[in-house]
Amino acid sequence: MKNYIKKQIIESTRISGMLLDSDDILKNLEEAALECIAALKNNKKILLAGNGGSAADAQHIAGEFVGRFMFNRPPLRAIALTTDTSIMTAIVNDYGIEEMFSRQLDALGDPGDIFIAYSTSGSSSNIISALKKSKEKGLISIGLTGNKKGEMVGLCDYILEVPSSETPRIQECHLLLGHTLCGIIEENLFADEWKQ
Repeated sequence: MKNYIKKQIIESTRISGMLLDSDDILKNLEEAALECIAALKNNKKILLAGNGGSAADAQHIAGEFVGRFMFNRPPLRAIALTTDTSIMTAIVNDYGIEEMFSRQLDALGDPGDIFIAYSTSGSSSNIISALKKSKEKGLISIGLTGNKKGEMVGLCDYILEVPSSETPRIQECHLLLGHTLCGIIEENLFADEWKQ
């Protein structure tokens, strides 16, 4: 059992360490953060979505934006599209699961808003549909995925592609990338005035 535990920690550390060597991830994360900062300064909002564990990631990061990350400061406009069961089940019942997030984006998204999409496979049908709706409505899309080369890669303005095909490793890195994004945004918007 101890060997299994060590193996999991070693593999998680190895994959997250590979992010440091990826110029694409570092560049895309920096540029995505700048887009979020500009959008929030212009009173736009961040919408997030994913399925399963990725739904939990979307909710987690939305919570960091609306609540706080590293220090007290004003809340940031963010909505996880994974939390209203009445809306989600009505859409799935009436239109199908593919429309679960795209219909919410149609209702809530405005040009210049940010859509953060999570899919470890890059192929989740409701995420693909939402990314197409995002593009149609003029939102800026940030995609978090693994290295399976799903369709979402070509639909995102910024893609954060974790160099792994194993769902647990991808999700661990997605949390690291999401926390880093929160930290950059919080520091840039509030550090001078609010950080103590």
